[in-house]
Amino acid sequence: MPENSRAIVNALEKVLTHLSEHPYPHVPTPQGTKKRASVAVIIRVRPPFTPVPPSNGSVIDVDQPTSPPSSLKEFFSQGWVQDGDPELLFIKRAGRAGDRWSGHTALPGGKRDPEDADDLAAAIRETREEVGLDLDTAPCLHAGNLPERLVSTSWGKEVLMVLCPYIFVLTGKTVPAIQPQPTEVASVHWVSLRALLSPTLRTRESVDISSRMAKHVGPVVHKMIRYTMGKMMFSAIRLLPTESVYASSIPGFIPDKGGDQLSTVSGWAQAPFGVPSSSKSLGYQQPIILWGLTLGVLADLLDQLPPYNAVKLWKYPTFTVPDLRLIVWILTRSFRKHSAETFSSGSWPSQTAMDATTQATAVSTSEPRAEGEHTPFEKDSVGIGGLGVGKDPQHAVGKLLHGYYERINLAIAVFLLYRVAVTTGVGIWIYRFWKRRRGANL
Repeated sequence: MPENSRAIVNALEKVLTHLSEHPYPHVPTPQGTKKRASVAVIIRVRPPFTPVPPSNGSVIDVDQPTSPPSSLKEFFSQGWVQDGDPELLFIKRAGRAGDRWSGHTALPGGKRDPEDADDLAAAIRETREEVGLDLDTAPCLHAGNLPERLVSTSWGKEVLMVLCPYIFVLTGKTVPAIQPQPTEVASVHWVSLRALLSPTLRTRESVDISSRMAKHVGPVVHKMIRYTMGKMMFSAIRLLPTESVYASSIPGFIPDKGGDQLSTVSGWAQAPFGVPSSSKSLGYQQPIILWGLTLGVLADLLDQLPPYNAVKLWKYPTFTVPDLRLIVWILTRSFRKHSAETFSSGSWPSQTAMDATTQATAVSTSEPRAEGEHTPFEKDSVGIGGLGVGKDPQHAVGKLLHGYYERINLAIAVFLLYRVAVTTGVGIWIYRFWKRRRGANL
């Protein structure tokens, strides 16, 4: 077993015990919002390797506990857990036209239905429907929750839904078989916590934020913005699964074409110019990237585990176009330096998640709300692409990015003025050059 696995196991026990004893408060549905959604953070511990002896025709006694552990303390006290490797369950959503989450790496979960007794019941039902894992009957322990979030649109500035993450710990040495629902889930992956915490797997995800502007500015202006500003890059983790299960009945799982037909556009063209990678050919085998809302949800958990560097590994969002990226770097340099000094003394669990589609703000108050009292929501806090973090962020990533997007907006304004000035200057030079050549020929 790697040495850091034991440190992670010990820290995980303390964190989950605290969360189970001190759950985050319930966030009521804001007025005018119709949706609530729940996700399941499912944790298992992979036992250390032990050789399987030959049977020699005799029945092998399997070391099984007389009864499943009834508490987190009992579960973590077992030797195989102490020497094991904790893992999290992720799904890669199936590709569906018009679905904003199509192809994203996520946690099992979905919208709460009227028949669900509460948000926890919604997380259990959605997990059963999406991956075939029944948390009501499987040997597992409910280990509290992570902060509930208000997820809002980028342009409409209204709250789309309340997102409620719940934690479950599978307590058996083996887990029930996973069965992805092929119309919703392309694949399911177990990923070691060591991988999620490793600096070597941190990366960036490039997102075409101009697609959010298309219906507001028209296709021509949309394309101009896309090719001028390129893509926006966000912090991400490249997932390295220890075990994967694919929905083999999805269309195209076995390709009907081969050879060069499966090649994709090279990465240098994808990043600056927004050329999409192949999503039709072998889409289930595309890289598994964790970013945005789901990464923000898990940041609350990851930053409480060794080496306690989840916030330090968080990269500031920027752009793929070199001159815009340079302007962003210049205009945010003092901001980033000040933030680094602020956070150099320690780290805090994140309660704010950002991506190019939604903003998600956790409510961190510990005081219970009266029935009918609505959660405050800063409608004017949305920045570029819906990336604002509100006026009073309470925790690490919120503090890290508080005020950053105001500088991003300024950088974009400077960039557009600079591009207009350069384009105008070049146009004037070409016109004057043409006039001189024309005069010389007369």
